Amino acid sequence: MNVKEALKKSWYFIWESDSYWSLLANVILAIILVKFIVYPGLGLLFGTGYPVVAVVSGSMEHDGSFDEWWSSAAACDGQRCNQSQWYALHDISKEEFEEYSFKNGFNKGDIMVLYGIEPKNIKTGDVIVFVSQENGDPIIHRVITISSDGKYVYMTKGDHNNDSGSIDKNIPEDAIIGKAVFRIPVLGWIKIIAVELLKMITRY
Repeated sequence: MNVKEALKKSWYFIWESDSYWSLLANVILAIILVKFIVYPGLGLLFGTGYPVVAVVSGSMEHDGSFDEWWSSAAACDGQRCNQSQWYALHDISKEEFEEYSFKNGFNKGDIMVLYGIEPKNIKTGDVIVFVSQENGDPIIHRVITISSDGKYVYMTKGDHNNDSGSIDKNIPEDAIIGKAVFRIPVLGWIKIIAVELLKMITRY
């Protein structure tokens, strides 16, 4: 068999055959293309090693309308309060928050597109992804305060959370992966389900 015939048969097998083996080959090919061509290409274009991330927790979800979320429960210095009071303690008004990107949060299972950003260009209210100093996991939360003593340090909070946790405090600038700029609903569930299935398989 010459090269031309081999290429012709391979093309038919991948693109025209209806067999299960052909389907498997297509899935593998798609994974290879996304992982080694599409994803790195997007990373180069958007200036970050993680141009697309799946949201794997509900820490940025809003329950009900914006006003309902704004008056929902929070914790102010260990005391019960609401989100409005919590943000007021951090000099963020309702009017300011309504001007922020993703003011209505986003959901577990969404996909967020990230753009690389210089630490000096990050602003209060931006939604960023950073590497947790506690466990190395990527976290996507909103910037609440910014300080600088030669290098930038950030505090964040998940919109759904009652308060900033330990992972949200003293985030160094070199832990920042990127800024969220676009949301694609629901598609992140593909990754979440695949990861859970993989865990189940490796557990047994």
